[in-house]
Amino acid sequence: MTTNSLRILVIEDEPAIRRFLRTSLSAHNYRLIEAVDGESGLKVMARERPDFVILDLSLGDMDGLEVLQRLRAAWRTPIIVLSARSDEQSKIQALEAGADDYVTKPFSMGELIARLRNAHRHRFFAKGEEPVFRNGELHFDALHRRVTVAGLEVKLSPTEFGILELLVRHAGKVLTHQQILREIWGSEQDVQYLRTYVGHLRRKLEQDPQNPQQILTEPGVGYRLQRLESLLEAKVTSISQSA
Repeated sequence: MTTNSLRILVIEDEPAIRRFLRTSLSAHNYRLIEAVDGESGLKVMARERPDFVILDLSLGDMDGLEVLQRLRAAWRTPIIVLSARSDEQSKIQALEAGADDYVTKPFSMGELIARLRNAHRHRFFAKGEEPVFRNGELHFDALHRRVTVAGLEVKLSPTEFGILELLVRHAGKVLTHQQILREIWGSEQDVQYLRTYVGHLRRKLEQDPQNPQQILTEPGVGYRLQRLESLLEAKVTSISQSA
């Protein structure tokens, strides 16, 4: 299992289902985070920021639809409902509340894996985003959760990967400190917390971390992922004008 394995938050109150998912999904290189009810699931989501959520609708402390609505109001993370409710109305309600897909119990692991891959793929194609981003020697593969620099794989922590993914999705645009903090942690942390993680990213991705060419600081504002081809064009223009 690699550091960049996709993480799944499973919100499910049945121990047998959780054990089955834990064993089966781990065999497919997914990392599971488990919550036994809706309230703990929401707290874990805010703290861990997983890549997917698998949500049961029949929970002990609150209705799964309420959990789904609260998750979707705060995050864009793909959510797959896994429920024994097989009637059409339940499926419609869940999809309208923001679920990306709906799988009924009993289910096959092959089907669930296919749905997970499809949801992850759709996340990057939905708005014309490409799952592979190339910037100089940096290659960011969102679908396979793989980052390489000059052909060598770079191991990122889940938080580091999340920050880089956010910068990639908005490449060339400035993201404020608070925008990044809310998106990654779900709440407003101390800006120094973010600076620490950006420093880690620069040490792993930049040729000269003290003079970064890709993850740029906008003083007092936030960060921007500089497209290197844009930087090259700017240098060429400057040389032409001075000639």
